[in-house]
Amino acid sequence: MSRRFKPLPTLEGAQAAAVDPSVHAAVSASAGSGKTQVLTGRVLSLLLNGAHPEAILCLTFTKAGAAEMANRIGARLAAWVRMKDAELGADLMALRADHGPKTRERARRLFAKVLEAPGGLRIQTIHSFAQALLAAFPAEAGITPGFRPIEGRAEQELARTTLATLLADAEVRGDEQLIGDVQCLSLRLGEEGAVHYLMLCARSADAMAAFGTPEAIQPLIQCVMELPDESVEDFLAHHLHDDRLDRELLEAIADANRRWGAQTGLGHADAIETWLSLTPIERAASLSDLRKVVLTEKDTLKVSSGQEKAEPHYEAHAGRLAAMVGELLRVQNGARLARDMAAGLRAGQAFAAAYTRAKRSA
Repeated sequence: MSRRFKPLPTLEGAQAAAVDPSVHAAVSASAGSGKTQVLTGRVLSLLLNGAHPEAILCLTFTKAGAAEMANRIGARLAAWVRMKDAELGADLMALRADHGPKTRERARRLFAKVLEAPGGLRIQTIHSFAQALLAAFPAEAGITPGFRPIEGRAEQELARTTLATLLADAEVRGDEQLIGDVQCLSLRLGEEGAVHYLMLCARSADAMAAFGTPEAIQPLIQCVMELPDESVEDFLAHHLHDDRLDRELLEAIADANRRWGAQTGLGHADAIETWLSLTPIERAASLSDLRKVVLTEKDTLKVSSGQEKAEPHYEAHAGRLAAMVGELLRVQNGARLARDMAAGLRAGQAFAAAYTRAKRSA
């Protein structure tokens, strides 16, 4: 057995200090730097110094980490039972422990002591430890006695079942808004992305409920985004009506482009004339066409020397039109985003409540 076991590496510096059972230690190090080795050494040192196995709690983040720790410690203690004195003494020296006859004898008995301890060495993940605490004190934690944690596939299956039931119930009730909200979410995020998003909402059920009624969500978003209280369609139609529109500015820009005479300029002039011939609602739908007259794709002003020659104030005119169109597009695009965000939050709110009920039922 001793030939199959490598001797423990000698701990130096900070690692040796962290293994000392008489001090409190916090270890922070990158992956592969020997944290598991140090933690294993600390557990062995605690046992060598008389700590009861059942009094030691060793927590890791992953099941693989817990299994690795348990295997390392269990295998080392089993090897100590039959190791030659010289090899065992070398292991004890590597741990900075006494390696005299009494300590070696105590080390050889540790394997049996761990096996006989009530519950043995507790090497587990943080999650399993927390679950054990909750199971021991359900009333104090405010949960149902006899609960069981939901994991991996079971969680995914419950999520999909909950969503299917939620939509089926909405169809029976004729709740077109909820159905439309979920459809909007799926179009933006895809099926997998939508389910992932809804699960994030379910894990923050209290936060979702804090939005209030579903009807309050979109006005709240519009307020945060500084969008008008009235419908965006009415807002744009009002601002694009002839009574509010700066036709002189648009006609001046069209005239300058026509006098410039270039093909691009003539195209700009035609685009403005076409846009002015539309109704306010049609103008709102064609704002992006007007934007192209004065702005590039990168939102910089489109001003040529020919345009400035035709109209010395062309850059100022183009800047005013760009600002006007930019603000109207901000409201228009912001309203679309607000609608989609509100749909996502309403769907998330409904799903979070349904998922909470489904978990409790399960």
